[in-house]
Amino acid sequence: MNLRNIAIIAHVDHGKTTLVDSMLLQSGTVRANSRVVERAMDSGDLERERGITILSKCTSVERGDTRINIVDTPGHADFGGEVERILSMVDGVVVLVDAAEGPMPQTKFVVGKALGLGLRPIVVVNKIDRPDARATEVLNEVFDLFDAIGATDEQLDFPTLYASGRDGWASEDPDVHGDNLDPLFKVIIDHVPAPDADAAGSFRILTTMQESDPYLGRILTGRIHSGSVSEGDRLIALDLDGTQVEEARVMKLLIFNGLKRVPVKTASAGDIVAIAGFNKATVANTLASPGVTEVIAAQPIDPPTISVVVMINDSPLAGTEGAHVTSRVIRARLLREAEGNVALRVSDTGEKNSFEVAGRGELQLGVLFETMRREGFEFSVSRPVVIERNDPETGERQEPVEEVVVDVDDEFVGAVVEALGQRRAELTDMRPSGGGKTRVTFLAPARGLIGYHGEFLTTTRGTGVMYRVFHSYAAHRGAIAGRRTGVLIANSQGPAVAFALWNLEDRGSMFVSPGDRVYEGMVIGEHVRENDLIVNPLKAKQLTNIRASGKDDAVRLTTPKILGLEEAIAYIANDELVEVTPSSVRMRKRMLDPHDRKKAARAEAS
Repeated sequence: MNLRNIAIIAHVDHGKTTLVDSMLLQSGTVRANSRVVERAMDSGDLERERGITILSKCTSVERGDTRINIVDTPGHADFGGEVERILSMVDGVVVLVDAAEGPMPQTKFVVGKALGLGLRPIVVVNKIDRPDARATEVLNEVFDLFDAIGATDEQLDFPTLYASGRDGWASEDPDVHGDNLDPLFKVIIDHVPAPDADAAGSFRILTTMQESDPYLGRILTGRIHSGSVSEGDRLIALDLDGTQVEEARVMKLLIFNGLKRVPVKTASAGDIVAIAGFNKATVANTLASPGVTEVIAAQPIDPPTISVVVMINDSPLAGTEGAHVTSRVIRARLLREAEGNVALRVSDTGEKNSFEVAGRGELQLGVLFETMRREGFEFSVSRPVVIERNDPETGERQEPVEEVVVDVDDEFVGAVVEALGQRRAELTDMRPSGGGKTRVTFLAPARGLIGYHGEFLTTTRGTGVMYRVFHSYAAHRGAIAGRRTGVLIANSQGPAVAFALWNLEDRGSMFVSPGDRVYEGMVIGEHVRENDLIVNPLKAKQLTNIRASGKDDAVRLTTPKILGLEEAIAYIANDELVEVTPSSVRMRKRMLDPHDRKKAARAEAS
């Protein structure tokens, strides 16, 4: 059977996973009368809740005598590591672009990686049925983008289709409504080359994806570079420098068929397979026949740009809500995540019971911590900090800079430009995007964007959309003002009292509700002023037998501001932590005792 290996790459929300759904249906891989959930490739709970792809997924469809292996990739920049590592598995890419929005920051990011590997693109202008579609302008923008990032003449000679992934059709003419996805299948078969693999050589495969199965254990996925493999074969795993990691037997050999993995007895060069049987081998290792010493070069991965410190939870409520609370199990879980996620780095801090976790952005780290809390882990997280470096040539201090694209209503442009200007962002482009909106592009230091998303949504009244992607390292841009308000800090432990919270509303907005458990040093609200204020959230109303006018009014509380995990991590100051448990997200001072905080403040000032 002929083979074609492709990846579908695009910016977030441009319709990759929905298009794959239609391809599975029309290829006959999934029966038309079967019950398949929407966005079937997004199988994780968090992926379904957030409507985004977090982990790359493999599937395959058959058209005549050709099997097309398809990799659905994340569209968010924080999960760019997932995109980078799987590109070595494919021979072509389908670049999906929204017919109204056009190419966006993540489009540029992933396309640059694909073109750099010499992959030939197929451009699909998706959502062509949108009333604000502008097919011709978008196609010109795509061509300009390809040219700007160094595409070759062959890559610039790309086929173009216009499609509606949701409705399941593609056409070569933007003004003609297609009937099905046959034009897409045809151009994939005609345009994407067959895998360039050595069928007669010794078996070698580069591991590009890793996952854990409760029955099969560690499963390693990649494309066979040369040779063939059969169930029961003995293989070795080699590190990047050629050092042997382990030797193991292939317990199970699987290929992808639609939404399932099916076992096979043998597989040959060019195919994408999953292998079970190894215990230590991981992403970027070469699996090979015994005696092979030459490893397959792995695609370099951009380094992390942001880090947090994860430590055990030592609050008064520690151990009351989580099942996994010790530093040993937290460390093991973080290291297990780093094995399969090449864009994540875990290291010891030198301090007892704490670890540094570095990644691509707040969303990536937030997804990891949300996954851990759902697994029963309990821990604390510090405020994110950016990872700076010294210029290798000049020794100059440099920080990561991100390209930020915002789409906002015209009336909010001034406020957004002013806010990002205060965060040391540089305005690089501004243009109308239709419908009374303006698209503004900035180059902003990553540290200035920490915690800004919530402010951005407030400024634009929830109508603005912001996209970020790593751009480069640049000279440090100077000091950036932090949080402008102080916090309200509880002075004692127990359940919060409605009467006390009601009396504190003049001091600021609350983060807790009546009955919530609080403790000394816990952040329970945002102060209206710049300083922190210690308050008593447990003070109950004094009961007497004397009735006084105005003293018996009913307590009417303002709805508290409940921060989610990612919002809380972005909100806290350097002297605060987020306490994460399976049932709660709390903010607290790093030092719970007020006297300890005063001593630390005096020591820092001196």
